[in-house]
Amino acid sequence: MKRLVVAALTFFAACAEVPEGPEPIRLEFPEARSFAAASPGRPERPNSEIALDFIDLAFRMESGRELPIFTRFEGPITVRLAGAVSENMVADLTALLGRLRNEARIDITLTDADDANIVIEAVPTRSLQRIAPNAACFVVPRVRSFTELRRARGTPTLDWGTLRSRQRAAIFLPSDAAPQEIRDCLHEELAQALGPLNDLYRLPDSVFNDDNIHAVLTGFDMLILRAYYAPELRNGMTEAQVADRLPRILARLNPRGQRQGGQIPSSTSRAWINAIEMALSDGSSANRRRQAAARAIAIGQTLGWTGPREGFAHYAFGRLQIGNDAALALGAFNTAGRAYSQSAVTDIHAAHVAVQLAAFTLISGDANATITIADQAIPVARRHQNAALMSLLMMFKAEALDLRGDTEDGMALRLDSLGWARYGFGSRDAVIDRLNEIASLPPQIPPS
Repeated sequence: MKRLVVAALTFFAACAEVPEGPEPIRLEFPEARSFAAASPGRPERPNSEIALDFIDLAFRMESGRELPIFTRFEGPITVRLAGAVSENMVADLTALLGRLRNEARIDITLTDADDANIVIEAVPTRSLQRIAPNAACFVVPRVRSFTELRRARGTPTLDWGTLRSRQRAAIFLPSDAAPQEIRDCLHEELAQALGPLNDLYRLPDSVFNDDNIHAVLTGFDMLILRAYYAPELRNGMTEAQVADRLPRILARLNPRGQRQGGQIPSSTSRAWINAIEMALSDGSSANRRRQAAARAIAIGQTLGWTGPREGFAHYAFGRLQIGNDAALALGAFNTAGRAYSQSAVTDIHAAHVAVQLAAFTLISGDANATITIADQAIPVARRHQNAALMSLLMMFKAEALDLRGDTEDGMALRLDSLGWARYGFGSRDAVIDRLNEIASLPPQIPPS
């Protein structure tokens, strides 16, 4: 289930003393751009770590509940689209199915048949939130439509733990969201329909993580799915049986991973998860959410965590301090950046932090620092196919170029960002809001 969280891309207009702001930006908008169906990269961690991840993903649910047996689809898998389907949705699903066939070696195709194994239905956000208020999209077993879902609520029909094998599933995603959000839902929910039902905050390189940092299925995710459909596994296997076969499966599928690993990360405590979920929720006051993020930081420090969980707790705390305490926000983002810089596996995490740091340098009038930050992060956002993040970084760099006096280069880059921003944020109005918000950040230089 892809959660609705506080917007990951927040800015600092509240910190900038700009009484009137710049004139609204008026630009000719191109069509939305999108990425080719390429993998963001190969799995980088050793197979010993990946085996532990596989077991926790396959035999646990997000709630912590254990699943008694291993389940998957058998034979060719068919997928059907239903509801308010857009051209972007069809293109993105077609690309995703191609990746699943080529990288995960899963026999999966698009169909118009009513008896498809997996139905993906696009419905209005308001309808989704009546069923799952905190989810952007979700997947359930045994039903084929939103109407069937409503009838089955509160019954064992929707209980993954009662499955002996997977035969039918339905994915429900928003029909009225930005193209990138819909694509992100397609990737995560289809992967969960096919394989793992869990999310693990300790994973640095996966969409199976509620931090929502990764936008598309990674090389790690494709390896997990390929292992899920390895011929050595079958429906009904116990955790011990799967664990016994898994080392040989991973050695065959990922020979690069046959090396000594470092210390395997500990499980994530329920207290930390609860604190993070409160920090990210819309149901609590701003002060309680800041307290929850601080509590997550303290829990992680007590447990000696470093890396992605340390970085994410500080990142969440920093976002919640925007408009409240700029010094605390900057300190949190710097700490998150240091945590994420420990490994190349978390380069996309560092790119999310870079957006926040670029806002600080732009507010302070340091054009060169803003450009350096953007230049380092833009290729990372492109490689990880995050158009929203990439377009924002391009906008920040464009403003910094303007501030430095390179207005022609700034306008050219700003125009280049628009097609990506249309894909990442959807409407022209949403894109213009972000352009004008960023334009309000640099120090206002009075006319001479």
